[in-house]
Amino acid sequence: MSNSITYETTLLGPLLLDIGIALLRSGASTGKIRMTLLAIARAYRCEAHVDLNGKSISLHLHSSENITVFNEIRSADGHGINFRIIAGIGRMTKDIITNQPSLQQVKTELDHILKSSHYPRYLVLLAVSVAGAAFCFTLGGSAIQMAIVFGATCLGLFIKQECAKRMMNTYFCTYLAAVAATSLIGLFYKLGLSGQLEQALTTSVLFLVPGVPLINCFTDFLEGEILNGMEKAGNAFIHALAIASGMATVLFLFNFQR
Repeated sequence: MSNSITYETTLLGPLLLDIGIALLRSGASTGKIRMTLLAIARAYRCEAHVDLNGKSISLHLHSSENITVFNEIRSADGHGINFRIIAGIGRMTKDIITNQPSLQQVKTELDHILKSSHYPRYLVLLAVSVAGAAFCFTLGGSAIQMAIVFGATCLGLFIKQECAKRMMNTYFCTYLAAVAATSLIGLFYKLGLSGQLEQALTTSVLFLVPGVPLINCFTDFLEGEILNGMEKAGNAFIHALAIASGMATVLFLFNFQR
């Protein structure tokens, strides 16, 4: 479309916040969110000033005539990892820069991305469980250990999903998931498989490792986002502590011996 397309600049601010919050909830890095919002604002001949932390986005928007048209802070009510949303918004941003569609078209496209970006729950359970079993195989686990890790991962992830649906504390969700996954290993240990469960115990909680927050933490530090990087590092550390605490609880309850 032509650059002369007309639009209401007051509609741009809420739409940019919708995009930013979607990226924040999906696990995008601070730099990715900032660059996306700035690029879209420039495409519609506005200048944006963006301030981000781990749970909210502050956006100040003014027109090419230096008139403030939007100023608002919005919080994200939950976090997760969804690369389909991040990739979809990335493609949408490139189209906006190239073609400058109307804001209503952008809103429709964003709604489509958010609605179509979620995999079926049981497909996620299956894929993550297969990945856990594959990690076990990589570390030298037997077919029996792989089967046990598959079941432990599936159980742990199911528990974490259920806890998240009930809006429980995210760290407590991680703790309960670690307890559930390693408890299944403990049951097989009590059945006399103590000599065959080292790899299974090690890999049964790998699905809980906060890999994306750790990567984003490192990325934020490189980009000079020190406070956000420290926040993500602290978040990842507490998740790791919750995993270790869950495993320690089960090791104590089942009295694991080498």
